[in-house]
Amino acid sequence: MEKQYLSEREVSQLTGRALSTLRNDRQTGNGFPYVKWGRFVRYRKGDVIEFMESRKIVPKNNGERDEQRNQNVEL
Repeated sequence: MEKQYLSEREVSQLTGRALSTLRNDRQTGNGFPYVKWGRFVRYRKGDVIEFMESRKIVPKNNGERDEQRNQNVEL
């Protein structure tokens, strides 16, 4: 069974964000949603992934370039 909640270290490894950045984000009310239980901070893995996906940027011309590449290969 996969863990549903992650420590800040695990989130740091998963996302590449520094621990200090995660901590600053919590202080300023930014960043990933989290759960605070006593002195423990946990992030729900689904929330972290959803947060990252909501900020995904898909280049407009990405599909056109793929089509052009495929046409060049077919020639």
